[in-house]
Amino acid sequence: MESKNEKENAKIQTTEQIKEKNKNLIDTWKNAFEGIIYATTTQGNIRKQLAIAVIVMAISLFFNLNKAEFLCLMFTVVLIIIAEMVNTAIETVVDLYTDLYHPKAKIAKDVGAGAVVIAAINAIIVAYFLFFDKISDIGLAFIQNVVNNPIHLAFIGVMLSVILILTLKAAFDSRKNGEKKTKFVPSGQSALAFAAWTIIWINNRDIVVLTLTTILATLVGFSRIESKSRTTAETIFGAITGILTVILVYGITKLFV
Repeated sequence: MESKNEKENAKIQTTEQIKEKNKNLIDTWKNAFEGIIYATTTQGNIRKQLAIAVIVMAISLFFNLNKAEFLCLMFTVVLIIIAEMVNTAIETVVDLYTDLYHPKAKIAKDVGAGAVVIAAINAIIVAYFLFFDKISDIGLAFIQNVVNNPIHLAFIGVMLSVILILTLKAAFDSRKNGEKKTKFVPSGQSALAFAAWTIIWINNRDIVVLTLTTILATLVGFSRIESKSRTTAETIFGAITGILTVILVYGITKLFV
């Protein structure tokens, strides 16, 4: 029965045998594709980079890149994959010759990994110059559209008020041994009522509407106190939170007008 080493040696081909097999173009391309398949099926980093490459190429379709920009992007993506494949080849050869730690083996692997890092940095630089201005223009156009649409601003103001009140309730809430020990709970109803009141005051100049909304918001606050659901301090705190949240939203968005 042949030993394990003898079986492994039987599989190893000499350089002359390999050259003999690679004499024609078809065999050369076949071996090259086998290398690509090996790299993509065994190396997690290459699979991730290929997935990112597909996503980037798909996204680039929405940015109206010209021919030169697209070729630059394509070359950058391919360069990263090539660098990763070269790094894989270096690591494989190093591992073939030594299983022990050796300073020169470390240098070879570090240099290969360094090539991948440089290719990645190059990709970031290229992406910045290709997409930053386009993304900035889209972002500013979106913000200006929101700022100029009162419904969007009103929705954002109300939703932020709700999120802020829930966050404050969670922050003020404390539990001990599963028993709720709440000392201070801001009034969510007051926050929403006065957030809506602030939005109407900002977007409306009709004195009748302003008076009625003021009365309604105030009644909501008093109802929380009268029902003893919330204390006066909790109701006032909730109302102020709603007012300030809406003012902050409108104040920030006006900077982009």
